[in-house]
Formats: sequence, structure tokens, C-alpha cells
Amino acid sequence: MKSKNYILVYFALMLSLVVFAQEGKQKKADTLFNKFSFVKAAEVYQDLIENNYNKDYATRRLADCYAYLRNPNQASRYYKQVVQQENVPIEYYYKYSQALRGIKEYDESRIWLERFKDSGGITNTNDFDKDIDFITNVFNAKPQYFINKLNINTKFSDFGAIEHDGKIYFTSSRDEGVSIQRLYGWNEQPFLDVYVTSKDSKKQVDHTSKLKGDVNSIYHDGPVTITKDGRNMYFSRNNANNLGKEYDKKGISNVKIYRATFKDSIWTDIEDLSINNKEYSTQHPALSPDNKKLYFTSDMPGGYGGSDIYVVDINADGTLGTPKNLGNVVNTKNTEGTPFVNNEGSLFFASDGHMGIGLLDIFGTILDENGDITSVINLGVPINSNKDDFSFTMNTDGLTGYFSSNRQGGTGDDDIYSYNRVLLLSVKGTVTDAINTNPIPNAVVTLYDDKENKIADILTDEDGNYEINIDANKDYKVVASHVKYIDDYRVFTSKNLRALESVITANLILNPVQNVVKLAELNTIYFDFDTHYIRPDAALELDKIVNLMKNDYPEMVIRIESHTDSRGELSYNDKLSIDRANSTYEYLVSKGIDASRITEHQGFGERRLTNGCEDGETCEETDHQLNRRTDFIVVKME
Repeated sequence: MKSKNYILVYFALMLSLVVFAQEGKQKKADTLFNKFSFVKAAEVYQDLIENNYNKDYATRRLADCYAYLRNPNQASRYYKQVVQQENVPIEYYYKYSQALRGIKEYDESRIWLERFKDSGGITNTNDFDKDIDFITNVFNAKPQYFINKLNINTKFSDFGAIEHDGKIYFTSSRDEGVSIQRLYGWNEQPFLDVYVTSKDSKKQVDHTSKLKGDVNSIYHDGPVTITKDGRNMYFSRNNANNLGKEYDKKGISNVKIYRATFKDSIWTDIEDLSINNKEYSTQHPALSPDNKKLYFTSDMPGGYGGSDIYVVDINADGTLGTPKNLGNVVNTKNTEGTPFVNNEGSLFFASDGHMGIGLLDIFGTILDENGDITSVINLGVPINSNKDDFSFTMNTDGLTGYFSSNRQGGTGDDDIYSYNRVLLLSVKGTVTDAINTNPIPNAVVTLYDDKENKIADILTDEDGNYEINIDANKDYKVVASHVKYIDDYRVFTSKNLRALESVITANLILNPVQNVVKLAELNTIYFDFDTHYIRPDAALELDKIVNLMKNDYPEMVIRIESHTDSRGELSYNDKLSIDRANSTYEYLVSKGIDASRITEHQGFGERRLTNGCEDGETCEETDHQLNRRTDFIVVKME
């Protein structure tokens, strides 16, 4: 009897020891996870799963490890198991959806994103509803970028390339060939350093190509950006002092942006910037074209999500102003980072919060005439893939540059790719009926160059829409015609476009044919420079219109549109064109035209030039004269 009791006690003790051991393993795994040592943490969670200890929890954590390690193949494998668990947090539906995008399972991804939404999860509704069309269009679109893999890549992480003064500066964890190698727990790779090599060099880039000076430390350093004069470098680095890393309240060593000065052929005099704080990270520095603004990524309090993009003024004495969040057009509840601003002032950045192809995608911004960001666009394939794509930079020519990706087919972890860009442009618009504003299908839209040479023609679709490809840096005219309507035309230019503008809109409005000979008498009238008075020649044309409206078409209704040339301030020209519209309107009314027969008399300033005489262009006075005009549009005939 005693022997049986001993055996039971023995087994109970052994079971307790096993349970205690497994509890210890879980604590170890969680500690590693919280310290961002995801490679080691994944190994321990895998062991817990094999021993069937707290398996659901360990599986969730293992899937998260692979997500943080940017391995969607493994992450989706374990998230698939996680979402079958009872009472699983709904955030895992979203995580599984994102991992599925990373392996190009877009249809399945949408199913789980829908489930996340139906379970109470918050999604970007506009992006969600457009997702199906987006995926179709982005893969069918004509490529605008052509990419090449660089020979500087290694099996380790290489990213953040910029070109300056004939050299390529980039960040890498390739620290091989040194006697002591220190590894970063997150991915078990060496810490990052900044490297530099000649743009045309065929020499292998190793530890001897590390940036000379004080930028590189024993922790993470990079990526970098350099001022145009080559005197200052802004770079990311772990928060540290002479005693080692400094940690925040949660035990995390955040990242700061520092400034270095080029002196005696090395980068030295390292400065800690005022935007830094040990309680959050500031990283990924980028400069505006005039070097007066610093863009960066941060998870500082008050943002929209995981990390946002900010901008701060750089004062003349080198001090910094107060950081400003770029707002919710750019930033989302997820991750935004690696900003870059090209010569035209367009911001590029990486995000997993906007509608994308895979994990991190690269986006560009569209600016209005005031330089404000109005929307973002996905750069599409091949710049973006189903994996992480980030650290996009553009050279001063606006056509070449670099980006980084961990896509399949690379040399190692993150790789650097170069690209050359072909600007794809088109003009598009809608042809509508002037009377009822209905679209006109099967109208012929013809494109001419500035010499009146016919380039192409196309029929509008059932919704009255058309689109024609065009070349950059040229002047064009587009004409719409239909047997039942009077032709309409627009002149436009593809010169001096902002970097990401690829579509020019030219809508056309056709008036129904009544008596083409008579209606041709509604001639445009013109004005002298900086005046709104009716000239004698204009009065003659207005008298013809009065006669036409009184005697030939007593029921005809028109509208008046007045314009200016491009000289002068925009606001002044808006007022001047309104004065011209008023003068025209008052003249017609004074001659007996019922005011109700003139539906509108509007001024459009310099917004509808008939030629390429824009600000900064040299034009003859006769060309400017063509823009100082009033046009008449027939709204109704009877």
C-alpha cells in the first residue's frame, strides 16, 4: 500500500515539475518577445506547442513572432490555426487578413477582413469598398517603373539607399569580417551601420566601406539623409550614452535622430536634436528640397497609430521648431515610415495602413496648387510587391532612384533595388450635353498637337468618357464632335507637371445643333491688358449677339464666361475676370436682352488659358491677348 502511495506522490511531483518547467518556458518566451527577441521567442513558443502547454496562447504568440519578423508564409500558417480558436480576439482576423495579402491570397484576405469588420473591427471603409477594383487595376496597369537589383546586397538586411555627390549611402547589418560580431535580438542579425560606396564602383562593399567618422556606433545606425551642400547629415541611432543604451519606462531603447557635420573628411560633431525623447522614437530623417524642413517618423503621443510621419522647421541657426503631424491624409492607425521628399516637393512613404498590395507598400502624395497634400496613391507594381517595400528615394533627375524590399528573389533579407521611371501620361474627360448635362456616347474625341497635327481619335463610351495617352512636355488641343452637336475643344499642356500627376482632365460640353451658321456669330470678345471695359471691336460683336438673340432666336439662353491672361496674382485675376463678366452682362442687358436669358456670368481668372502662356513662360502679346476674353455658351435654344 505504501509503495502505491509513493508511486502516486512520485508521479504527482514529476507532473508538477513538468508543469513548473513549462510555466518557466512560457515566462522565458514572453520575456524574449517583450524584448523583441523574436527569433529566440519563436523557438520557445514552438516548443510549448509541441508539448501541448497553453497551446492556443503559444500559437497566437508564435504567429505574432513571424509577423514581426516579416515572414507572411509562416505567419499565415499559424494565424490560420489561431482564427479557429474559441473566443479569439477579433484583432487576429485582421492580422490573418494582412498575412494572407503577404502571400497574394487576396480573395481569402477579403473574407477575413469582412469577418473582422462584421465582428466590430474598424476598417477604412473607403479603402475596404474599393479593394477589389484596386487589386485588379494595380496588377493590370501599365508599369511606370523598371527595377534592377544592386550588387551591393548581401544575405543580411540592406536598405535606405540615397545618392549624393556620385556616391551611394545606405544602411546594412552586413558586419562580417570583424573579430567580434554583436547580434540584434529581433532578427539575430548584426546591428545596423551606415556604408558608402561610389555609384559606379564594382568593388565588393564590406566592413571597410563603413562611413568614416563618428556616425556608426556599437548599436543601430542609419538610415541617413544629407543636406545639398554636403555639410550636414541627419541619421537614426539607438538612444545611448557612454554607459550603453538608455531605456524608456517600458524598458525599450528607442531610436533618435542625430545630426553630424562633415569636417576634415569625416562625419563628426554628433548632435542630439530637440525633437528627441527617450520615451518614444524619432527616426527615418528626410529633408525638404530647400533643406528648411525635416521629415521623420515617430510614435510620439498624440499620433494616429503605430507610427506617423511628422515635419519640423529647421531654423537658420540649426535649431528645430515644433514637430507637426502631417495629418490623416497621410497617417493611419497603422504604420507609416521612411519618408522622402523629391525636388518637386512630393512626399513618398511606406505604409501598411493604406490600400496596398502586400505588407508595407510605397505611396506617393498629390499636392494642390498651395502645396498641400490632398491624396495619396499606391505606386503599384513592380515597386510594390506582396512583401515589405519601403525606403523609396528619388535622384535629382526625377527618373531614377532606389527603394528596398524583402520580396522573393532577393539576395538576402531586405535588399536594395534601383529603378528608372517612365512618366506615363493621359488626358481624360467626359463629353456631356450642354442642355441637360447627360453624357454623350459615341462622340468623336480627337487629339491634336500644337501644330494642329492630328495624333489620335477615340469614341466616348456609354458614359461619355474618353482617355488618350499623351507625351510629357508638350501642348495639345482636344476636340469633341458629334453629328447632333456643335464641336467643343480644350487646350492643355503636359509641361511642368508635378512628379506624380499622370492624368490631365479635359471635360467637353457640346451644344445641340440648331443653326450652325447663325450660332457661329456668337464670337469671343477680347479685352485690353488689366481692364474690363468693352472695347469698340468687342461692342460690335456684342451687338451681333443682341441681334441674334432678339430677332433670330428669341428663346435662346446663354451663359457668359470671362478670363484673363496669366500675368498678375491669381486672386487679382479672379476679380478682374469677374469684372469682365459683369461688363459683358451689363452691356447685353442695357441693349434689351432680358436678364433671365443669361443664366450665369462667371469669371475664371487665369485657370482656363487657351495656350501654354502660363506663369514663367515667355509669350508674345498676341498670345496673351487670346486669353483676355469672354466666351458665350448656348444653354438653351427654344
